[in-house]
Amino acid sequence: MSGKPWVVILGASSGFGAAAARAFAAQGHPIFGAHMDRRGTMPQVEALVAELEGYGVPVIFHNGNAAAADNRTEALDRLAEAAGENGVGVLLHSLAFGTLRPYFGEDRPLAQRQMEMTLDVMAHSLVYWTQDLVARNLIGEGGRIYAMTSSGSLACWPSYGAVSAAKCALESHIRQIAVELAPKRITANAIMAGVTQTPALSKIPGSDAIVDVALKRNPHGRLTTPEDVASCLVALAGPGTAWMTGNVIKVDGGEAISG
Repeated sequence: MSGKPWVVILGASSGFGAAAARAFAAQGHPIFGAHMDRRGTMPQVEALVAELEGYGVPVIFHNGNAAAADNRTEALDRLAEAAGENGVGVLLHSLAFGTLRPYFGEDRPLAQRQMEMTLDVMAHSLVYWTQDLVARNLIGEGGRIYAMTSSGSLACWPSYGAVSAAKCALESHIRQIAVELAPKRITANAIMAGVTQTPALSKIPGSDAIVDVALKRNPHGRLTTPEDVASCLVALAGPGTAWMTGNVIKVDGGEAISG
């Protein structure tokens, strides 16, 4: 068993979550990944688990709805049994499951249940996982909490309204968590990545146009990659960032500030 604390990743099977799992495992951290995959995508999940185990660290992937209370309890029971005294050093919220529909129009406008589901999965679940980790004494002094937001929290994209609202709520939750957990010496920050080719991006209507604009704006002449973000997460999880909390941190290669 690794002597380092566990890294818990919500949405671990692809995109930012998978890249972060690789980066932290490479540093010797045990990985607990929550994900929701059907049979068709399980082979890639199994390949990722094998890759992570190749770093010589314990790896547990829990398949189910991370936003459901009963599934969260089951997952945390497994984590508590495995983590022991090592506890949890990092919680990364990278759940990207929501409804992409316009608010108005004759063609299937957004319904109340879809709005509520999107915010519950992509925002509120961060609060409930953090509450339970703290209540179980699994995360404590030196703990780092990160949540993946996006520039869509500041803009209107086609059919992105519910997800945009979720990202705004997520950033608000991060600020509240940061303040309330400061006495426990636990930090919380949101990570706003630049436009990145992930499965979540490909589902956004008009994503090709979003990519084209980002490529023109980014001074590096390329998109952000999940690995760019994962490297920053590993660095930010170090002890030297204990005074950095409650922020929305851009990891975009300068995309947001370029004309």
